Amino acid sequence: MSSVAGEAWFSDPALVRVLSLLNSDEGEARVAGGAVRNSLMGLPVADIDIATTLPPQDVVERAKAADIKAVPTGIEHGTVTLVIGGKPFEVTTLRRDVATDGRHAEVMFGTDWQTDAERRDLTINALYATQDGTVIDLVNGLPDIESRTVRFIGDAAKRIAEDHLRILRFFRFFALYGSGRPDAEGLKACARAKDKLGRLSAERVWSETKKLLAAPDPGRALLWMRQAGVLSEILPETEKWGIDAIPGLIEAEKAFGWQPDALLRLAAIVPPDRERLKALAERLRLSKAEAAVLDGWAAAPEIAPKLAETAFDRLLYRNGPKGLSMRLRLALASARARGLGDADALAFAGLCQRLLARADKWQKPAFPLTGADVLATGVPAGPDVGTMLARIEDEWVGGNFHDDRARLLARLKALAGEG
Repeated sequence: MSSVAGEAWFSDPALVRVLSLLNSDEGEARVAGGAVRNSLMGLPVADIDIATTLPPQDVVERAKAADIKAVPTGIEHGTVTLVIGGKPFEVTTLRRDVATDGRHAEVMFGTDWQTDAERRDLTINALYATQDGTVIDLVNGLPDIESRTVRFIGDAAKRIAEDHLRILRFFRFFALYGSGRPDAEGLKACARAKDKLGRLSAERVWSETKKLLAAPDPGRALLWMRQAGVLSEILPETEKWGIDAIPGLIEAEKAFGWQPDALLRLAAIVPPDRERLKALAERLRLSKAEAAVLDGWAAAPEIAPKLAETAFDRLLYRNGPKGLSMRLRLALASARARGLGDADALAFAGLCQRLLARADKWQKPAFPLTGADVLATGVPAGPDVGTMLARIEDEWVGGNFHDDRARLLARLKALAGEG
């Protein structure tokens, strides 16, 4: 019989306290979902969710009596978050769906563990661990844990009809936990229901997509999403651009120790077209910061194969390091993928590495002049001030920032005299 009793996370005094509180006086509570799944797969456990037969108000009252902070984070859906020493535990009452429309569910609280398990999405997400650590499997999830199979509980089409976001969750969990090919029934059901994704809020779609892109290696999942037509449904920008750059990018991340970056991976599969990316950001409701990252990447110039470091410094001054660094990372990954036997690719990869290191350390030099300096030469206030200042700055940048303030002032006075 499977058990998580020996795991360090399961022995956490805060968790022990919560389980003891909820399992007393005819209550029953079990750890549910991700913590059990990850523990059995030998993966780190982060959030710990708990399912209970107790109604949410009873959970709140027990917590208060035990001097435990209770936050009604989703009490209308049965969820109360208990906080001990700053550590949160989501406690949710067992439920069954009364009605669903593919986006929202109307639920009724209950005490039936089988019903609660069967309303969940995937078999590997519906395992429970009792207070003594015994793993309870009511949906045949343990064999799928062993084989790393991501499978819907029961009828795949029905599970998706209950919540269309499960299409994206299927691929995200495949990226994180699956091996081989995706479950055929699940893949077919996702392909057939892909048009339903348009009914979901943009925020939900982007949140799930971003999590998928941030997986250690989303390559296989993206491939199957493309095969099923799901990728084009949520990211039509990828249709004529493709996902071929992803494997090389993943290899580069491993080689250089880059942390997984959802936006960099998104940039690898969409064209660097500022207008299309602006539309993408608006459609999926990206944050202003996320949209700015993509725009900065698209606005940054491509890296020439024999770009000099001094010329790169000028690009950094005009464009900033963020967009150029994204360009460099993608170019470096592509050059590495072209690989051995291509001397030009290897040379370009070396250049990209050097320039990337330079960008990481770069600090923008301060232009020594201001508008006040222009006015001091007698140029009247107005557009001519900005025009003259920009001309001097262009010359300063073109000279690789070498001229000091005295030289620039002399040049400014000469220009003002010409006027």
